[in-house]
Amino acid sequence: MLTKKFENELKQWRHDFHACPELNFDVNQTAKKVAKLLKEFGLEVHTGIGGTGIVGTLKKGTGSKSIGIRADMDALPINELNDFPYKSKNEGKMHACGHDGHTAMALGAAKFLAESGDFDGTVHFIFQPDEEATEGAQAMIDDGLFKNFNIDEVYAFHNLPGLAAGNFASRAGAITGSESLFEIKLHGRGGHSALPHMGVDTITVGTQIITALQSIVSRKINPALNGVVSVTEFISDGKKNILPGESIIIGDTRALSLEANKIIEDSMRQIVEGLAKAHNIEFSFSYDVQTQMTINTPDQVHAAIEVAKNLVGKDLVDGDCEPKLFSEDFAQMLAVKPGCYILIGNGIEGNHGRSLHSADYDFNDELLVVGSSFWSELVLKQLS
Repeated sequence: MLTKKFENELKQWRHDFHACPELNFDVNQTAKKVAKLLKEFGLEVHTGIGGTGIVGTLKKGTGSKSIGIRADMDALPINELNDFPYKSKNEGKMHACGHDGHTAMALGAAKFLAESGDFDGTVHFIFQPDEEATEGAQAMIDDGLFKNFNIDEVYAFHNLPGLAAGNFASRAGAITGSESLFEIKLHGRGGHSALPHMGVDTITVGTQIITALQSIVSRKINPALNGVVSVTEFISDGKKNILPGESIIIGDTRALSLEANKIIEDSMRQIVEGLAKAHNIEFSFSYDVQTQMTINTPDQVHAAIEVAKNLVGKDLVDGDCEPKLFSEDFAQMLAVKPGCYILIGNGIEGNHGRSLHSADYDFNDELLVVGSSFWSELVLKQLS
């Protein structure tokens, strides 16, 4: 493993990031530490891209080819339940998705390549804020990421609990789903709970809508196309003996194709319109796509898979894994440049096997050397 000699530093960086989590675009201390380390390694450092994003550039030789490696820096608004020494010091904030590890792995590769990397071209290390709210990638793009930096192809990691530690997985085409947020507002006629016939309470209508929404994936979408419709909030102005006249239904949908996402949106609209009309109430409906599917390009997937096989052995690498229905705003970068989103197993037991976004999850330090070595090998291969 190329970065084995940095193992202690990798762990220290990761633990420091974990102990001081920051949210969304407010990753100022994290970004400051990242920029400081990159400068110490000898990279050319550009800060303030898309707010708090950073690009560290390392060029060797005279080659014109270039590669981008993205790492996300933000945490989640979660109170951490772990009790190890490096647990979060920031109340209500936690690295519950492993971005602390992603950042450390990219730093490890940057240090190795700066000291020992024999390649011909340019590597850009992209440290992104606000992945969790899916706005950071686009903010960096809008601020000139691909205009001001010559990046031919771009890659990103995500750790995956439930997959054995150190295993790699990816696939050509869609690897993660789109995320869309919907809101349904119902305007009925509230009244006394003992006199329901004198009004139209929106809980009765709302529950019918919620039940009907669950038929979209099972009855409207081809079983070969994946999708998820989840209602996450149902809010009304009703009280103990007052039937509500106003209700709001809020939720989230996922899809792995534009076709499936369009079917979900159109079907939801038809259901809401039909039931609202049947009960003679007014409604409003909004459906906003937050991020599209993450779509890998075949050549870059092939390159990543070959590097992974050489690093850990072909038995630990799945080059055609099942797509996942969580979302990833790296999709915005892949909409502009060819590239590959790669999953690396975080483990199946204990804190390492907990679901992402769990209050007792923890990134697996065993991945730090493996992941940073993978990035180093990928750069050496693509810029040979």
